[in-house]
Amino acid sequence: MVRRTRNIRHGAALAAAVLLSAGLTPAAFAAGAPSAPGPDAAALGAFWTAARMTAAQPGDTGPGDTGPGATGQDESTGPRTTEPTVDGPRPGEVIPPSKSFDGIPQAGTFFWTDDSGTGRTCSGSVVRGPGRNLVLSAGHCLKGYSGNSPKRHLAFVPQYHDGLTPFGVFPVQDNGVYVSQEYYDKGEHAGAAYDFGFAVTEANQDGQRLEDAVGGVQLVTGSGYAHAPVRMIGYPGGAQKPLECLSKTTKWLSDDPADPGTFERIACAGFVGGTSGGPMLVARPGGWGVIGVIGGYHTGGNTPQVSYSAYFGSAAQALYKAATTGAPPAGPAS
Repeated sequence: MVRRTRNIRHGAALAAAVLLSAGLTPAAFAAGAPSAPGPDAAALGAFWTAARMTAAQPGDTGPGDTGPGATGQDESTGPRTTEPTVDGPRPGEVIPPSKSFDGIPQAGTFFWTDDSGTGRTCSGSVVRGPGRNLVLSAGHCLKGYSGNSPKRHLAFVPQYHDGLTPFGVFPVQDNGVYVSQEYYDKGEHAGAAYDFGFAVTEANQDGQRLEDAVGGVQLVTGSGYAHAPVRMIGYPGGAQKPLECLSKTTKWLSDDPADPGTFERIACAGFVGGTSGGPMLVARPGGWGVIGVIGGYHTGGNTPQVSYSAYFGSAAQALYKAATTGAPPAGPAS
């Protein structure tokens, strides 16, 4: 394990200042003409009032639930407690602080409703794509919403904070969840290296496509494990604002045979349950690039000080292609 250095060189510090000040705005992207709202947009937009959003409980709590709140990082708002082999801060490791803020337009959180209740779960980011309607998150966040689910409605709210929906509510399409078949087949631990997924959204209540409303970040694949500086954003369960933290990623080879693979590791304080699926961002020409999402090894980590991401390589690129071309999504074995 490479310990985080105690001092950031002047160049990295300058880049950090650029990262935290370069708020990417929707005006940076070409907007399309509004279309007709998706079939659920008006209903969900009316249902999710500020009062309901602030009262929404983190994670899925319905009986017999198989959604993202049932296991892993998003089960509670406290520290992750699964017994690790080696996981968490190293002796003497400096853990960069996180801070609460109002968020950015390209990151947000999910709200769900079904016949068992309502709630909020996980984090995500808007990724650029030809359909201008794509959200990136963790596979363990999205797998419970795969297929056609008339009783369960999942929606993405970009830059949610304090009960506000500055860009509206974007329902996730039925049969619009893309998670790797390997993740379904192997499960969240043996398949930890595939813990990423995409959700295809409908237009919001104003008929706007997601990327037209907020812009998007570039999916970056095959870029290696070491990145600095990295801006990580996530929505802690129950909190009304997201967290952000500036740190770096390093290569982490799993020492746990239950969670095999090689992952990106990042130290940042305070990333508890609910932050799964939150993006790890790097500065790119014209905006942000996303090189990982909180998830993977131990579904994101066992302590709030250290998080992980599955590596974005050929499998992530193939899943992106499936999501952007309308290929039939994978699903659990019947």
